[in-house]
Amino acid sequence: MSGGITRLKTLRLALLLPFLSLGACSVNEVITAEESELVVATDSKDEGLLLDVGIIEFDAGVPEDNDPERSRIYEDIRNAESRYLAYHLKSTMQGTGHWGAVRVLPSENAFTDVIVKGKIEKSDGEFVDIRIDVSDTSGQHWYTKNYEMQTGISSYAESRDRRLDPYQKVFNDIANDLHAFSETLPQDFFRRLQQISELKFFADMSPLAYGEHLSQDDDGLVTINRLPAENDPAVDRLRQIRERDRLVVDMLNEHYANFYYGIAIPYNAYRKAAREEAVNYRQVRRSAALQTLMGVVVLAGSLSVDTGDSSYSRRRMKQSLQGIGITEGFSAIMKGVTRRNEASIHVEAIKELAESFGSEAAPMVVTVEGQARRLTGTAAAQYEAWRKLLRDIYQSETGFGQAVDVGAPQRAPELASSP
Repeated sequence: MSGGITRLKTLRLALLLPFLSLGACSVNEVITAEESELVVATDSKDEGLLLDVGIIEFDAGVPEDNDPERSRIYEDIRNAESRYLAYHLKSTMQGTGHWGAVRVLPSENAFTDVIVKGKIEKSDGEFVDIRIDVSDTSGQHWYTKNYEMQTGISSYAESRDRRLDPYQKVFNDIANDLHAFSETLPQDFFRRLQQISELKFFADMSPLAYGEHLSQDDDGLVTINRLPAENDPAVDRLRQIRERDRLVVDMLNEHYANFYYGIAIPYNAYRKAAREEAVNYRQVRRSAALQTLMGVVVLAGSLSVDTGDSSYSRRRMKQSLQGIGITEGFSAIMKGVTRRNEASIHVEAIKELAESFGSEAAPMVVTVEGQARRLTGTAAAQYEAWRKLLRDIYQSETGFGQAVDVGAPQRAPELASSP
């Protein structure tokens, strides 16, 4: 009798061991998210000396020979992140009070005082690594630095402060370092940067009149040759045009804002699921696919159990244990499949949003000199169309354009074919 009981215990243990292994796949690693405090201005500053910042859409950092199955880098996700993370950095910096206007820019063609570029080196929901490169409108390079952190189990909790991104430490560190570096610069340098930004805009609108006000050396550093006269009516006109240009860039940032808030839920859900899978993988060195494989092994093992026995009670016990093994095996398989299905749902949702933003932003209507102009296409295309419109308007008002050959009168188009 004791031998039969021992065999039953051995059989029960043999069937339960795989289940214990599967249980080890659950997330039980507790990680506390890294944090840093954002440095915020405590006293008011001269607004005339606050530098404007342009954050270029981040480089997605997708390798040319990327294999998503191996690298777990999904191009659609990264393309969405390149805008989402850039906009969150804008929101973080804007809230510090250390800067003038902080805007996300589709390209570097918008003239601003400080330019921030970023490249996503790693972003899997748990770990993030972003390389930041900062320079100014004079061509001076400020610094290049990588910012990284590890999220915690509370980073995606329902009770967290939703204003803070799970990667918030990275954004706080970037904002703090930018402020710390700017504090090392002399006040007159701030004013010089603002003058260079303004003169670059003037030269872009009217290269004949303002193209010689700046010079650039072999290292790409820009210096001011001369400043325009303050009582020049053209200067006042160009400054008004530049204000309109800034308003249009602000309108374009509404596109980024809509994308940012529209993608927030599926993107955070994706990052949360990706983090859980990464933690599981690290704990047991198995991915969701291996968990499914384990379920297949358990299922196969349970089906192969010999349930025959001369004793009715032992036969019933074996059949019962076999049933448990089959049920748990199917359960493990379905958990692995479900996890992959959930991840694919998040990927598809983000892909759809990213494609809609990348292909065409919402059309923008601008009114110039009483006439409404409709700008369509991507955010970058709309801004380029707007800049061309500005140049055309300015040149039509002044009668000068960069294509004009001084001293060589041109025939009107309608007379060009006349004898």
